[in-house]
Formats: sequence, C-alpha cells, structure tokens
Amino acid sequence: MTRLPLPRLFSLALRQLLRDARSGELRVLFFALLVAVTASTAIGYFGARLNGAMLLRATEFLGADLVLQGSSAARPEQLQAPTLAHARVAEFTSVIATDTGIQLSSIKAVDNQYPLRGELKSAAQPYGVETAGNRPTPGEAWVEPRLLAALNLKIGDSIDVGQKTLRLSRVLTYEPDRAGNFYSLTPRVMINLDDLPATGIIQPGSRVTYRELWSGQAESVAAWRQALSEHLDPNQRLLDSRDSNQQIGGALGKAERYLNMASLVAVLLAGVAVALSASRYAMRRFDASALLRCLGLSRREVMLLFCIQLAVLGGLACVAGALLGWVAQLGLFALLQGLLPGTLPAGGALPALAGIATGLVALAGFALPPLAGLGRVPPLRVLRRDMLPVATSTWATYGVALLALGLIMWRLSLDLLLTFALLGGGLIAALVLGGLLLLGLQSLRRMLVDAPLPWRLGLGQLLRHPLAAAGQALAFGLILLSMALIALLRGELLDTWQNQLPKDAPNYFVLNILPAEKQAFADHLRDISAHAAPLYPIVPGRLTTINGKPVAEFVTADSRGENATQRDLSLTWSADLPSGNRITAGQWWSTTTAANASDVPGVSVEAKLADSLKLKVGDTLTFNVAGMIRDVKVTSLRDVSWDNFQPNFFMIFQPGTLKDLPTTYLTSFYLAPGHDQQIVELARAFPAATLLQVEALLEQLRSILAQVTLAVEYVLLFVLAAGMTVLFSGLQATLDERIRQGALLRALGAERRLLVKARRIEFGLLGAASGLLAALGTELISWVLYRFAFHLQWSPHPWLLVLPLIGALLIGGAGIFGTRRALNASPLTVLREG
Repeated sequence: MTRLPLPRLFSLALRQLLRDARSGELRVLFFALLVAVTASTAIGYFGARLNGAMLLRATEFLGADLVLQGSSAARPEQLQAPTLAHARVAEFTSVIATDTGIQLSSIKAVDNQYPLRGELKSAAQPYGVETAGNRPTPGEAWVEPRLLAALNLKIGDSIDVGQKTLRLSRVLTYEPDRAGNFYSLTPRVMINLDDLPATGIIQPGSRVTYRELWSGQAESVAAWRQALSEHLDPNQRLLDSRDSNQQIGGALGKAERYLNMASLVAVLLAGVAVALSASRYAMRRFDASALLRCLGLSRREVMLLFCIQLAVLGGLACVAGALLGWVAQLGLFALLQGLLPGTLPAGGALPALAGIATGLVALAGFALPPLAGLGRVPPLRVLRRDMLPVATSTWATYGVALLALGLIMWRLSLDLLLTFALLGGGLIAALVLGGLLLLGLQSLRRMLVDAPLPWRLGLGQLLRHPLAAAGQALAFGLILLSMALIALLRGELLDTWQNQLPKDAPNYFVLNILPAEKQAFADHLRDISAHAAPLYPIVPGRLTTINGKPVAEFVTADSRGENATQRDLSLTWSADLPSGNRITAGQWWSTTTAANASDVPGVSVEAKLADSLKLKVGDTLTFNVAGMIRDVKVTSLRDVSWDNFQPNFFMIFQPGTLKDLPTTYLTSFYLAPGHDQQIVELARAFPAATLLQVEALLEQLRSILAQVTLAVEYVLLFVLAAGMTVLFSGLQATLDERIRQGALLRALGAERRLLVKARRIEFGLLGAASGLLAALGTELISWVLYRFAFHLQWSPHPWLLVLPLIGALLIGGAGIFGTRRALNASPLTVLREG
C-alpha cells in the first residue's frame, strides 16, 4: 500500500486546520490552552525572578558574608577573627521626639566599617539625587523621607534619640542588608554606633538585636562559621547567604505557593475545557476520518493527521500564552512593587518554556484520549452513520489524564501533601455538592408537568445532561466562592475585628520601661489615662528543654511551638491571673498553698502553645534567661484572648522566680484622640520607653493587606477566564444537539422569542445554582475562619444573597452568547443536513 509522504500529510493537516479554524470547539480549545499557559508562565516568572533576585544579592541582603545575630552583645572571644573584615550593628525600636511631635522609629546604630557587602545610599534632600557610600558620623542621623514628612522636619533640623540630640544630615534611601520592606511598619533612622551609649536607651533587659558582620575569603568564612557554631548561646544564631532572603522569602513564599495553587486551579479548569472541546472536535470528525480511510489512508496516517492539527493548534496557543504570561507577570510585579526588592533579574526563557510545556502536557493528557478514537473509525461509516469507533479503555483515558496532572503538579513544585489534600477535599466536596445538585435537578422534573413551555424547554435541556449541568454549576460556584471570600476577608474581617474591641480598648503599648522609672511612669500614666493595664515585668528568655529533653524533639515544622522556641519569649510573673485569661487545666498559684523555698517554681503556659509542644500539667521546663538556667514546673494551662489589646504572654511565672534578673516593664493604655501633646510629654519624660501606637500599625496593615489582596484578585482573573472556557466548552459539546432541536422547534412553528426565553431560563437557573453554592460555601468557610482561626464572633452575611443573582446574570449572558448559533441556524439547512 502506498503511504502518503509526511510533507503531504502535514500540508493536508494544515489545510484542514485552516478550513476548520472558525469552528467553535477549536476556538474554545485554543482559548483554554491560552489561559493555562498564560497563568502558568506568569506565576513561573514571578517565582523565577523573585528567587533570582534573592540569589544574586544574597550576601548583599546580609551586608556581609556571615552574621552573628542575638538579643545580647557577642562575647569577646566570639569576635576574634583576625583574617576577616568585621563590622558591628545594633537595631532597636524607640520613639523619635521633636518639639512638635513624636514618631515610633526603627533605629539602626552602625560602626565605621558597615556595610561589608553592598553600599549605603543616601540623598542630600528628600527624593533628591541618590549617591552611594559613607555613613553617619558621630552627632549625625540619616532618616527616611517618611520620618521627615511625619514630623514636619527638614535636613539640618535636630531630633532627640533618647537623651542624645542628633542633627539630620542625609536622607537614607537604601540599606544593603534590608531585603525588601515587607515588615517595615516604622520609619528608619541610622546613627553612628559611638552615639548609642549617650542615648541612654539601651539598658539591661532592653529589646535590642545585635549583629556582628564578617566578610572575607570563602574558606576563612566557612572556618569561622564552624568555630562559632560550636559556642553559640541559645539566644544567638548564625546567618549566611542561605538565610539572607528570609525577610522577604518567608513573607512572599506563602504568596508564591498560593499563586501556584491558583495557577493549578486555572490549569485544571482549562484542562476540563480542553477535554470537552476535544471530545466534540473528535465526534464532529468521525465522518471525515471514515472518508479518509476510504480514500486510502491507513489508521496510523489518520491519527497522525489529526495529531498534527492538534500540535499546530497547541503550539500556537502555547506561544501566544507564553507571551501573554510574560506581560501578565509585569502587572503582578507592579501590584507588589512595594513588597519586593528594587532590582529584579529578567527571569530568562525557562519560565516561558516551562509554561509551554505545561500547556502541551495538558493538551496531551486531556485531548489525546478523545482523539484516539478517530483512528478507529470504520470506513463503513461513510454508508452507515450509526457506526462508531471502538471505545477507548476507561482506565487508559483516566490514566493519561492523571499522568498529565501529576506532571503539571511536579512542574509547579507544590507541596504534594497539601495539593493532594486540596484535591481530595475538593473531590469529596464536588461529589457531595454535585449529588445535591443532581437531586435538585431530579426534583425539578416533577415541576415540568404544569410549567409553561419556555420553562419546560429550559429545564428539559438541563435534565437531558444533568452531569454536565452539575459540573458547570460546581466550576462556576468555585470561582464565585473565591471572589466572594476575598472580598469578605479584605474588608469585613478587619472591620469585625476592630468592632470586637470596646471603645476604650488600649490604643498605645509601652515597652522598655526601666525599673527605676516604674513608679514615676505609673504615676504619670495615671494622670493621663483612666484605662491602663498593669505594668508587667519582662525578661527575655528561651525555652531549651522539656523534661530534660531538647525542645527541638517536641516541635513540628511551621507550628506555633517552632515559632515560640526559635526566639526569645517575653517572660513575666504575676500573682493574679490577667484579664482575658482563663485556666483550662491545673490551678493558679494564688489559690494554692505557697510553695516552699525548696520546691521548683511554677509556670502557667498558654494552652495552644502547650498543645503544640505536647505539654501537660506537671512537666518540667528549662529556660535560658540572660545566660542563667531556670527550671520551672507547669502548674496550669491558660486560654488567652489575644485580640483584646491587653499585654498577653505565652509564659507567666510564679512571683519571685525571675526577680534577680535584669527587668523592664510593659503596659498598654487608652488615650482619646486629640491628646498628642500628652504623648509627647510622656515620651520626653521617659526617653528609654518605647511607645507603640496601634492605629498607625493597623493602617499600615490595611495598606499591605490591600496590596496583597489586589494581587490575589489579579491572579483569580486567570481562574475566572478558565471557568469561562469550561462553560463555553460545555456549551459547544451540546451545540449540535441544540441546533437540531432549535431547527425542529422552529419548523414546528416555535418563534425565536420562545427559544431565547428558554435559553435564559436554562442558563439563569444554572448561574443561580452556582451563586447559591458559592454563597453557602463562603458562609461555611467564613464560619470556620472566624471560629477556629480568628476567634471572632461570627454573624451571617446577607450581602452574599446577591451571588445567585450575579451568577444568573454572568452565566446567563455567557450562555446566550455561546449558543447564538443554535438560534440563528436555518431550519431548512439543518434538517437537510440531518
């Protein structure tokens, strides 16, 4: 048998593809692939460019090759590295005072060798020409422009940092070891380390971060790191280029994972659309396949012909999607520009190639199974239209789709456990909700008996394909749920949280109150506020062992216990149980007999931390507090109301346990708006104390939340576009039947207006069902979040009742648009073709 040459076969495939280009299923198939590749490429570029920026500037983010960081100054023997360059930095938070106001600021004291990697940049005036090099000299301060604006200052003015007056000499524009500004809720002030003692701010027990910086040859740095690691205090840790991106990497890592999962949802929805479109594409080409077999093409050549068409179409869609994805990631970076490093690498071609590969894998996994039947169409179908190809094995069909899904998940580098949990939960929810939808559709069948004709026609179409109708309702219900949940969390959650607070809830926190000033501060505070919390003593300390075993054996990754044991906790003691605390296990010591001097002192532990660390009443805990070891016994567990804006603690010790250690005090109080001068006087009277204004932080939090939410909504547009492709592909799958049905009805005398009304009813009901599912899902998820995550009082959200209307309008309009051919086709032409 003569074989058709491959070039001729390729030419024939292209001609047929051009001829069929206007068919609806090919347009939907092209658009579905376009969405999948665009979403995958955009998220791929986001991750690649962000990681590239952090790798290229890893040591610059540290300002050194190696950093020793701790809450206490390094010991002299930890500074003996003669072959390495060395610099010193101390960072803390304090209030900057002028004659007209105060501003909480992050203060960084640096020596004359800082930085060891990268360069400081500054300007002579706000937003002036930026120059690199130098650093503040003794008596000078460099500040960010927003501090000048907050206090109405200009270069040349003076500010008070504690008891030291400094002159503003430069505008600070860039610090190499400040990787992004995700956590920078307060303006930055840089001073010379020689001025730090004169400020009087740093006292025993003060919250300060000390950083010792080294740079040099890689071998020398590695050797010094090894030497230091063997003699670290519990409150110290070493950082190198592997840890330098934690500040923005930790903040944006979860965002990147969420965006990857959103991309996966978009790809999955697009895959469903590809499968539906390819199924209709294959069914409409059964006759063409049989004719080609009659004209001499072999089964293999027929399959190759249609695979070439599919490959060309997929290649065009993937290339276009990669270009759109590159443009889309520019928009994503623009939305997050305030949270990212200033300089980002281009990203290269790899994300685009990976996005194209994702599209091709989705095409192969979801489209090839329906097309496999084209090679098995018998030539006799030319004479007998009822002859169909031999069905493909169901296991093979789903196996290919699952393999494609696995490859896409591997490509997105997701957490497989989380992804399978999400997909498993989604599958269970889809089965449950889909079953309810099917039951609802079946119950509508009884309503058709007495319903008007347009309702019988519209509902009849849904009942004719109940699985397709339920699937489309679930897909659009998921999309509407995502949009509604984002809107709910963005606005109402913070508003609800604020409304939970009483009107006189503390709006100022005060840290670092010195013991010598405790009584004077309490007297001053009593004069300006009637709503002040007690002054709690604070000693920083770290939990090291539980029942004699290292605490690391009890913690799990990303748990509350890991977070609490990787840093110094604020330890306190109190004779009385603080307000907002409730004993859940054990007894408070004020209700028991006083302990003998020989007994192990008691400690009360926050209940959720205790659960994370598997603690119970009677366990023995060991703390390293300022280099001293303290053993205590758990006597009670407490449920803590963290959102009452009162000072709250993980650990409260029995009175007398820590009295011999350096201590500062903490409190909170309420001051009505309009009393700024009293705050200024308080800050000036107690310069070592740190005043934290809650409203300012909350406004900063709102700003960051709005920015991140905008980026999330931006990515959800991909999911919405993928959902639209599912709808149109489902419509295309039933379009031939709709055209024949419409032609028959019009031939029997039905008016076009009747058919339009029936379509509106059908798609309006489908959209309303999607909106109802979204409303119920949003309410359920919000209840779970309020109850278990945010511990807020939940109340129904009546505005969610608008979702069925939105769904009806959105899907109703899309349905009418997608089936317009069924209304415009000539009845005579359709009946003749049939």
